Amino acid sequence: MERFLLTMLVLAFFALLVWLMWRGWRRKARHQSAQYPPFPEVPEQLDASAARDTATGVYVATTSAGRWQDRIVARGVGMSGPATLRRYSAGVVVDRDGAPDFFIPAESLVDARLSKGMAGKVMGVDGLLVITWRLGDQLVDTGFRAEDKAAYEHWLRALLAMAPSEQDGQGHAADSDPATGSEQRTIEGRGHER
Repeated sequence: MERFLLTMLVLAFFALLVWLMWRGWRRKARHQSAQYPPFPEVPEQLDASAARDTATGVYVATTSAGRWQDRIVARGVGMSGPATLRRYSAGVVVDRDGAPDFFIPAESLVDARLSKGMAGKVMGVDGLLVITWRLGDQLVDTGFRAEDKAAYEHWLRALLAMAPSEQDGQGHAADSDPATGSEQRTIEGRGHER
């Protein structure tokens, strides 16, 4: 009987922890729903077969730009999982398996770089493609880990070519991340290697 009560106490403790985490996640989502506008929906006219580039892998997270631990959980974008990245002249589609897809318009692109980690996940040097873009008046970072890491250089060049130039008044996000101390780099003069 004593063993049964101890087991029930441990189970109740774990259930309480799960409930508290769920409640914290919901509170954060409510707060961020007021802070961030809805993520852009994928335009209907974009056909997957017309994509200029496609990469399969894992959507890691979207965070506040430069704050690699500040995961955005509002509107269903907080969960990582299998995804396909598709690049069009109009922007980038993040096609997520079992979760809402979203669209990064070309005019919202600010920067692209490689990083080793985001939102508590460390992928190794240059293991993560990070796209910095404007969501309303906020800058956010979206992280993607491709199955084929050899494609990163091509993706970086393509994304940086799509991003509005500094002369357009958009500017570019810093390519260093003091919070992580991670090695991050961009391509050809729009960033530097540390």
